[in-house]
Amino acid sequence: MAQWTSAVGATQLARLLTSQQTRPAGPGSRRPPAYRALADGIRMLVLEGRVPVAARLPAERELAVSLSVSRTTVAAAYEALRTEGFLESRRGAGSWTAVPAGNPLPARGLEPLPPEALGSMIDLGCAALPAPEPWLTRSVQGALEELPPYAHTHGDYPAGLPELRQMLAERYTARGIPTMPEQIMVTTGAMGAIDAICHLFAPRGERIAVESPSYANILQLMRETGARLVPVAMADGLGGWDMDRWRQVLRDAAPRLAYVVADFHNPTGALADEDQRRRLVDAARSSGTVLVVDETMSELQLDTDLPMPRPVCGFDPAGSTVITVGSASKAFWAGMRIGWVRAAPDVIRSLISARAYADMGTPVLEQLAVNWLLNTGGWESAVEVRRAQARENRDALVAAVRRELPGWEFEVPAGGLTLWVRTGGISGSRLAEVGERVGVRVPSGPRFGVDGAFEGYVRLPFTVGGAVADEAAARLAAAARLVETGAGAGVETPRAFVA
Repeated sequence: MAQWTSAVGATQLARLLTSQQTRPAGPGSRRPPAYRALADGIRMLVLEGRVPVAARLPAERELAVSLSVSRTTVAAAYEALRTEGFLESRRGAGSWTAVPAGNPLPARGLEPLPPEALGSMIDLGCAALPAPEPWLTRSVQGALEELPPYAHTHGDYPAGLPELRQMLAERYTARGIPTMPEQIMVTTGAMGAIDAICHLFAPRGERIAVESPSYANILQLMRETGARLVPVAMADGLGGWDMDRWRQVLRDAAPRLAYVVADFHNPTGALADEDQRRRLVDAARSSGTVLVVDETMSELQLDTDLPMPRPVCGFDPAGSTVITVGSASKAFWAGMRIGWVRAAPDVIRSLISARAYADMGTPVLEQLAVNWLLNTGGWESAVEVRRAQARENRDALVAAVRRELPGWEFEVPAGGLTLWVRTGGISGSRLAEVGERVGVRVPSGPRFGVDGAFEGYVRLPFTVGGAVADEAAARLAAAARLVETGAGAGVETPRAFVA
């Protein structure tokens, strides 16, 4: 059985190699041999996630023609990559990309900081903001007032409270997506929703196509269900999806599920346009792939002049291809563990039936709190507070990073909660390790990739602003200097920082 899960054509690989940003050679430096330059180029494409791990590479002769080099050059480059652990081959199956064995990959999410570390450590590990008061307190008070009738029942609502299902259905309808309450299931956060979907549609061993990079916690959840992840590289910068790659993966790998974040993608912040959404739904329908669309960031539009595209499910009127997941955790507060699924009624019935063997249902009080917010206009007011908070933090963090780390590269997203940063050739994993020693916590790029990609990246969330953002960037700059000089060992965490 072949070990590759996707393929890169010769023309596509040649285009990617040509588009690489090359740094000018220093004085007196010598150009590497052609095979070495080619091997280094492919290795960098793998580490940056632009060519997925476990992607079959073109045959030597095909790539030689596309690059206008000799077959001997390509053969020598492939052999160098095999020696370094970035390529595996088998007679009859071809060659596919890999990452060297022996280095544990950061897969799980960052653990919460202990209370005693909160004063001295600036935590950029979690893309979540404090609750937008007074709306949290008001929603809980409103929920308590509405609780007594439910207290006289069993309290077990596997599909969610009927009132909340009705309200969520009306909100989709108001967005131009006609929806019945029977198409809604309330879950314990978006993670609970996606876990249920994966167990129903992609039992152990099934393939799931995922954006590369993608949300770290979802990747780990899918790994633990036994799924085989098929990464699909994002377009450059904030360009959204690379539709040529998506069509190829859906056709060749035939994944059972595909998971995407169309609105202010986590971690890149990209926003897929309407044409990309339409084409991806069409491609998924043709391949028989169920498209799971994460809308948890959809309301976090920070640039007010940006026209928002239609929801992805709007391009699937029959409801046979797209399953939409939403949540209160990003738009409102991470401590409000309420999520939901919108899908065809038969899919919702199957999810509800399967739920009886998992978590039974979602807490009633929190459902009442979200329903209160949606009914009273409190949701819109709270989200506006959240947008203003995130916008201010984004601008402060961008300015601080540009000032302290001018060699780092990124594009400023128009929404969401995260900045995806290329670290100028510095190892993101090493930077994360040394960063904790100088008092700043940051997740490295490989957490958001499959099998070791994105070593040269970190994710910075819009969770700090003002003087704290300035100090966070200063500490990141200090960590970067220590990594570059190899002097990161033995550095003590600083005393408490007070903004």
